[in-house]
Amino acid sequence: MGRTAAMILAGGQGKRMGILCIQTPKPALPFGGRFQVMDFSLSNCLESGIDNIAAVTDYQRLSMADYLTRWSSENERSNRSELSILEPRNGHYLGTADAVYQNIQYLVDNQVETVLVLAADHIYKMDYRELLTFHSAKQADVTVGILPVKLKDAVRFGSVKLDAERRILDFAEKAASPLSNLISMGIYAFSVPALFRRLQEDAGMPGSAHDFGYSIIPDMVRKDKAFAFRFNGYWRDIGTTEAYYAANMDYLYQGPSNRSLEILPTFGDGKAQSGALKAYSSEKIRNSLISPGCLIGGFVENSILSPGVVVEEHAIVKNSILMDNVFIADHSRVESAIIGKRANVSRYCRIGEPDSFQGSKVVAVLGEDAVVLREHEGIEMQVAAAY
Repeated sequence: MGRTAAMILAGGQGKRMGILCIQTPKPALPFGGRFQVMDFSLSNCLESGIDNIAAVTDYQRLSMADYLTRWSSENERSNRSELSILEPRNGHYLGTADAVYQNIQYLVDNQVETVLVLAADHIYKMDYRELLTFHSAKQADVTVGILPVKLKDAVRFGSVKLDAERRILDFAEKAASPLSNLISMGIYAFSVPALFRRLQEDAGMPGSAHDFGYSIIPDMVRKDKAFAFRFNGYWRDIGTTEAYYAANMDYLYQGPSNRSLEILPTFGDGKAQSGALKAYSSEKIRNSLISPGCLIGGFVENSILSPGVVVEEHAIVKNSILMDNVFIADHSRVESAIIGKRANVSRYCRIGEPDSFQGSKVVAVLGEDAVVLREHEGIEMQVAAAY
């Protein structure tokens, strides 16, 4: 395989996430209490022995750089990885392919022969060495990570048609009629010379989307040796509010010790960070992940609380995700909701509503620093937060 590097695309704005991503880029959203969404891609790289990692940032790049710098300092001290933070050379990236194209010099300077291009907004655990070994054995120009889904769900992703040797015969991004139920995970291993050729061609095409799924991969399927590596574990793209909520609930119900989603330590004490979370069951707390620094005086059930959350006496939180430093005042009720960082819910307010599907869908969302005030003490205030 020669020298291998990973480029993690962490520049997306998360437009489909609505108010959740106005201040926070999607890869930096909290997940499972103490993690950030991007921790999965970073942890997978460490687990796979990839010590040359680049995070490609754009939207809210200063806040991303702050977190990534702290991550890099910790892991470089333990000699586990070297992380580069790459920003646009020309204003903003035009698409995922342009993000890599603007940073070709990074690959040249590091004499990279195989580059693994990853998304920063996917929840999964994977040893990339298996994919890279397959890529090398096939002498592929590109290898796409794929997995099976229900055919009705394939319309939301790139779908593939394969031959018996797992060579990709056709690739269609978000097609109304998918080629199959096998979809792209947004994980690509490229032979760098072949990638350079296609990126340079794409950069010269004004009408191109400059995107891997819409432009580069279909072109390489026609012109190069393109193969698919099948993954059979848990994977979820958290590109929508509903998917973000569902992935967190999956994590809650699987339990933090389930190795299918275990995260390696990032600021660590040598133990998986999941061990710092506790699944509680008591009179006040049932089946919930409670991060350090939380104060629970009320009742919490089937929920995930990030550090610094306060739930006062007589307040009720069910089937919800509460991000850092959220305050829920006494006699308020939060159900099937996502509450952004530092939001303050006053007394006698109601956020969301009981979910007949037992917490399987989110019905209300509050953004960061939101303040919900009561109208009259003793009268519940119903809040239907817009996405």
